[in-house]
Amino acid sequence: MPRRRVARPTAPPLRTSTEARAHKADGEWMVRTLQGSSTKEYRCPGCSQLIRRGLAHLVVWPVEKALLSEAAIDERRHWHTACWARKH
Repeated sequence: MPRRRVARPTAPPLRTSTEARAHKADGEWMVRTLQGSSTKEYRCPGCSQLIRRGLAHLVVWPVEKALLSEAAIDERRHWHTACWARKH
């Protein structure tokens, strides 16, 4: 009699990230590097192209919140690493 296969749960994607502060012409920013852990697609504000699922990229938000925002993290955007590097 053949053995019955038991489905094993798949491991969640590896989530590794680092955070740092960056200075650009338009202010101070918090920058978090994501290493291929995204489960959805995002649109990069630098090039307007999609950041595909699982692609390493950056999450960026201002250190100081905008006047009408509850918190600075509410203003976070997902950027391609190269697009953020080109931003002045």
